[in-house]
Amino acid sequence: MVIGCDSHSKIKTFNMKKTTQLYEGKAKKVFLTDDSNLVIQEFKDDATAFNNKKKGTIAEKGIVNNAVSCKLFAMLEENGIRTHLVEKLSDREMLCRRLDIIKVEVVVRNIAAGSLVKRYGFAEGTVLERPIVEFYLKDDDLDDPLMNEFHAVALGVATLEELAVLKQRAEAINALLRKFFAERKLKLVDFKLEFGRHNNEILLGDEISPDTCRFWDLETNEKMDKDRFRFDLGSVEDAYSEVQRRVLDLD
Repeated sequence: MVIGCDSHSKIKTFNMKKTTQLYEGKAKKVFLTDDSNLVIQEFKDDATAFNNKKKGTIAEKGIVNNAVSCKLFAMLEENGIRTHLVEKLSDREMLCRRLDIIKVEVVVRNIAAGSLVKRYGFAEGTVLERPIVEFYLKDDDLDDPLMNEFHAVALGVATLEELAVLKQRAEAINALLRKFFAERKLKLVDFKLEFGRHNNEILLGDEISPDTCRFWDLETNEKMDKDRFRFDLGSVEDAYSEVQRRVLDLD
C-alpha cells in the first residue's frame, strides 16, 4: 500500500492499481487507474535510437529512469515547476496526473552535440553563448521534424500562448537542472521535455533521465547517457547506474 500526497491538491493514493493499458511507447507503458485523473506510468528496459531504427535492451534501465525522474520531478516541484508526478509507486512505476499531451517536443541545448552539430556545423562540445530552445513535432511516422511556432499553430498542436509557456518553462527548468547536475559533476549538454494539459494547466510530463538527456562527466567529458547505446560505446548500464548514483546522492 502506498500513501502519498502531492504538492498541488494533496491527492491520497490508497492501493492504487492499474486497470486498462492506455498506451505503450518505446520506453514506457501507461495504464488507467480507478481515478480518471490519474494514470500509472511503467518504465521498460527497451531501448531505441534514431527514431526506432535501432532497438535493444538496457538492463534495469526502467528502474534507473523511474528513480531519476521521480527525484528530478520532486526537485522541480520544490522550485515551483508544476509536473505530472504524484508518487513513486515501485521500482518501475510512477503515479501521475493524466495529461492531454501537447504534441510538441521541447529540446533545450546548452552544448553543441547530436543533430545540432549535423545541421549547423558546430564543433561538438561548443558551449553555446545562450541556451537554444527548439520545437519538434511529436510524430514518429514523420521522424519528429523540427518546427517553429507557425508550423505548430498551423498543425493545430498548440496555440501561440501555449508555446510561449513551453519556452518559458523550458528555460526555467534548464536553469534549475544545470545547477543541480553541476553540483553532481555532470554537464547537462541537452535534453528533451514533454508537456501536457491537465485541468486547464500545463504540466511537465514524460520523464527526465539518461534516455532524454545528454550528460557528460564534468571533468572528463565522458558520455553518460543513451549515446552510449546509440553509438555502441559500451558500458551503457554502468553509465546509467552512475547517473542514478549521482542524482540520488548515493555513496
